[in-house]
Amino acid sequence: MKWTIALLIAMSTAWAQDYPSRPVTVIVPFSTGSASDVIARIVLEKMSAHAGQRFLVDNRPAAGGAVGTAAAVKAAPDGYTLLMGASGPLVVAKVLQPALQYDAERDFEPISMYGRLPNIIVVSARLPIRTVPELIDYARKNPGVGYGSVGNGSSQHLAGALFEQLAGVSMTHVPYRVTSQLQSDLVAGEVPVSFQLLPNVISAIKAGQVRALAVANATRLPALPDVPTAAEIGVKGYESSAWFGLVAPRGTPRAIVDKVAAEVASAMSDAAVRARFTDFGAEPMATTPDELGRFISAEVAKWKAIIARAGIKAEN
Repeated sequence: MKWTIALLIAMSTAWAQDYPSRPVTVIVPFSTGSASDVIARIVLEKMSAHAGQRFLVDNRPAAGGAVGTAAAVKAAPDGYTLLMGASGPLVVAKVLQPALQYDAERDFEPISMYGRLPNIIVVSARLPIRTVPELIDYARKNPGVGYGSVGNGSSQHLAGALFEQLAGVSMTHVPYRVTSQLQSDLVAGEVPVSFQLLPNVISAIKAGQVRALAVANATRLPALPDVPTAAEIGVKGYESSAWFGLVAPRGTPRAIVDKVAAEVASAMSDAAVRARFTDFGAEPMATTPDELGRFISAEVAKWKAIIARAGIKAEN
């Protein structure tokens, strides 16, 4: 048995030394041009240049990312099909839809998280609100005030639910199917509050149509240096983001997983790549496979509890 295990390890290591010997497909379970697609292409472009083989994006948008994620589970565990894993399909979708044919902790080998987009508390400039304490006071005086998101179970929806729980307010979730309509209604004050990702509202913030009150992150965003974190103004524990990383089908050799993780780390150490992430409102990073695995487990536990307290259900 020991000889068999040693042989398998040796074969895996030898295989990884030649990896990648052909292009690698990376399933991105969202549409071309979406925030997740944009930052995935930034890091994969750099990885392609360094590895000498192309990392090709295969966009498979449907069912909030669940379709593309499920497809990755069925791929051969040889390192030539990877998944751009994201918080929505890997964590939230599984909590809301237990019958999904995959499980983030069971069916994937974590590789590396390379970026996240923290949620930002924003209000229409038509409201006389300039701080989070003022927003909390407004919500208490106007119970049921609406906040918009791009859909049930989206990061904006969950960020809103978490804010309600931590701030002790009652708000009404207003889901939109079209992001542009949400942005228009936010600017007009039809839906006065949202918990947005920066790429969706940066233009409106710069134009003075929307005010950014706080970032749901441990640190401030370089793109919004004057906007405090929620913790700075008293909402402790308010951290919420859409995060992105690479994962592989379960059974992919660890030597290949480690090699891809090293490629991610190399790409994310590049100053130009980090600058592009920052300009886009994303936090650049590179974790180890084990760190990403622990993070996913923690996220599943965290959001399962928040979703249960909020009574959020999957759309029929």
